[in-house]
Amino acid sequence: MGKSRKRRPRCQAGSLQQRLAQQPGLPLAQHLPAEQVNDLCQRLGHFFRERLFTPAVTLWTFLSQVLDPDHSCRQAVARLLAFRTAQGLSPCSPDTGAYCKARARLPEELLSELTRGTGQQTLADARRPWLWKGRRVKVVDGSGLSMPDTPENQRAYPKSAKLPPGVGFPVLRVVVLFSLAVGSVLDAALGCFQGKGTGEVSLFRELEGNLERGDVLLADRLYANFWIVARCLAAGVDVVMRQHAGRKPLWYRGRGHRTDNRRVWWQKPPRPEWLSQEDYDRLPQWVRLRGVRVDVRQRGFRTRRLTVVTSFLDAEAVRGSELADLYRWRWQAELNLRALKISLQMDVLRGQTPEMVRKEVWAHLLVYNLVREIMAQAALTTTLDPAELSFKGALQTVNAFLEQMRLVQTAEEARALWEVLLRAVGTHRVGNRPDRYEPRARKRRPKNYPRLKEPRAEARRRLRERPRRSGKKR
Repeated sequence: MGKSRKRRPRCQAGSLQQRLAQQPGLPLAQHLPAEQVNDLCQRLGHFFRERLFTPAVTLWTFLSQVLDPDHSCRQAVARLLAFRTAQGLSPCSPDTGAYCKARARLPEELLSELTRGTGQQTLADARRPWLWKGRRVKVVDGSGLSMPDTPENQRAYPKSAKLPPGVGFPVLRVVVLFSLAVGSVLDAALGCFQGKGTGEVSLFRELEGNLERGDVLLADRLYANFWIVARCLAAGVDVVMRQHAGRKPLWYRGRGHRTDNRRVWWQKPPRPEWLSQEDYDRLPQWVRLRGVRVDVRQRGFRTRRLTVVTSFLDAEAVRGSELADLYRWRWQAELNLRALKISLQMDVLRGQTPEMVRKEVWAHLLVYNLVREIMAQAALTTTLDPAELSFKGALQTVNAFLEQMRLVQTAEEARALWEVLLRAVGTHRVGNRPDRYEPRARKRRPKNYPRLKEPRAEARRRLRERPRRSGKKR
């Protein structure tokens, strides 16, 4: 396992009033000052000319486009035009061509590095009570995203081979590593949805460098294999996972036998192709784990009994009930992905090329981290944990304050408005519904139209060439 990435300290900007004056349509840019953006561009070898859409202005406009419920480029450019006019600056063109070209010039590494930096910084600022037994818990999970059906996207991210030509959309697989304490994105890996080396477990190997000694990796049964567990233990990282369905179930014999302290041994399988012989020989022949049986007695839940495997071997230091509660918190990764895909509308991307698709994904993750940072700051002013605050409520509050934050003139006004914003975010709490369950069904019926099962061009040609109806026009 590689070494973890070092955190880069955020650059210090001037006063709050000066930082707000440099934010064309995105007050969250106080967390991403122009100096930091320009310095990172230079470190990445990206040089630019002095123009209206500098990297900082392009980045802020791009993030404001993601933050707004209307994701169109026209809305983002119109917001920049209104801001420059209100500030007495020369208005920019309402045409989106210059902005789209500037967005295409923006380095993808800039967005990914800023995403990792903001996520790790938010975790570094977390209070100790937010951690689990003083340990940083990191949760991993994956999902799929849809994109426009362009030839470039089809070549880079081919759709399912079962679909006929011209039907369906390209799909991108994303695996995200979250912080359980503050919910921020620490890193992400992108790949195709099918093919060799594109599965969730394969993409997770790109994220192992974010695991540091003393961390706890929390994952579902898909990640419970020998290679991930052995590499985590070698790096000083503990694991809590549900046992893989392909392994033999654990047997707890006899009445009175402890169900929270079953000894488990995993033997090293033959070397896979992706692992070098040197790294293979470095791993131990056996890995000792502990199995904990969890009985779910909540009515309405699908799973009745599950087995959690962990590297916490001491049953007195970490009880089985504590491990069961911790594994239940793995569902936060599903909720975080839902916030990204539904609240930030990342489920259907708009990029016409693979490069813009990846930039759009990183822009969504960066905006998500900035909102999570605001939620963490709001939690500091209360006695709540960040997980008790509503992401949707925070996003709605930030969007509601955008217009007023663009109009502030003094640092005192900005500071007062910022305090009210944090206070408002801190009041939007998530409902206490630990045992909630809902059927996986939709009550509202979709429109009564058949599905398009052929290329759109063929469907249009069939409609155009069908015989005309004879008779009088109505």
